[in-house]
Amino acid sequence: MEIHFSSSFACSLLIILVFLGCYSEATAGRGGIGGGIATYWGQNIREGRLTAACATGKFKVVNIGFLSTFGNGQLPQVNLTRHCSPICNGCWNVSAGIVNCHNDGVKVMLSIGGPHGNYSLSSGAEALDLADYIWNNFLHGHSTSLRPFGYAPLDGVDFRIERGEFSPYYTLLARRLHDYGRQWGRKVYLTAAPGCRFPDNYLTKSLYTGLFDYVWIRFFNDRQCQYNSGDPSGFRRSWMQWIHSIPARKFYVGIPASEEAGDGYVTPAVLIRDVLPFVKRSASYGGVMLFDLSNDVQTNYSSLISGRV
Repeated sequence: MEIHFSSSFACSLLIILVFLGCYSEATAGRGGIGGGIATYWGQNIREGRLTAACATGKFKVVNIGFLSTFGNGQLPQVNLTRHCSPICNGCWNVSAGIVNCHNDGVKVMLSIGGPHGNYSLSSGAEALDLADYIWNNFLHGHSTSLRPFGYAPLDGVDFRIERGEFSPYYTLLARRLHDYGRQWGRKVYLTAAPGCRFPDNYLTKSLYTGLFDYVWIRFFNDRQCQYNSGDPSGFRRSWMQWIHSIPARKFYVGIPASEEAGDGYVTPAVLIRDVLPFVKRSASYGGVMLFDLSNDVQTNYSSLISGRV
């Protein structure tokens, strides 16, 4: 039996198909990441205020970095470069930013470690002392001295350990922070930013505990596992190793927000077209981590992948 369509019906059908094709292409970058965006704030004045970053509506998590001095008998110290100086109690303005971010539904974390600084944990006592300090000065505890960011509590702690010797005591630090939260009925989120090469020299043992909520894998500055459009096998193998080995809630693809931010930069178009379709197949995929906000401000990367242009 032959079915004949009128010319007007065929024309209408063609218009609908063209419209759907254009719609699909236009929306490929809007919400195409299928998850949230996390970033780092605190290392460059050009990134602006914390309040402004959260008000964009683009970020799910903002990591304040870094608490980059601790261990070896040192008083823990935050370094926010040119934003403010905690030593002189000059970072209380960050407290208002934390409150505003919470009102916007954004989680704010204290990131410890970082690519620079002088930090280490050489004993269990140092790990417990650091946990106590973080709980009392940045989370829901109480300090006898002025808290560096005022009295607004952060949501948790991000582990970005990439310097010094391997230490088994970061696991003890994570457990102590987790136990503080359970003891006082306050959820303490734990996140981590390991390098993409598995296993990570500093954090893998801690991550095996299952205490961590989000893991943003740094797929940059390591050509063995950062994304390579000519041969993505190293990236894909690394992603699969992480998500099948570590019992975390969600995993994020960590990438530089600009070419200046690190080796391994991929354009927003390549991220959406080539990278995300692979990782989004995983039930534990959580989104994208952009390093860092100061670079994102220059490239508008987060807007391009979230559709908020």
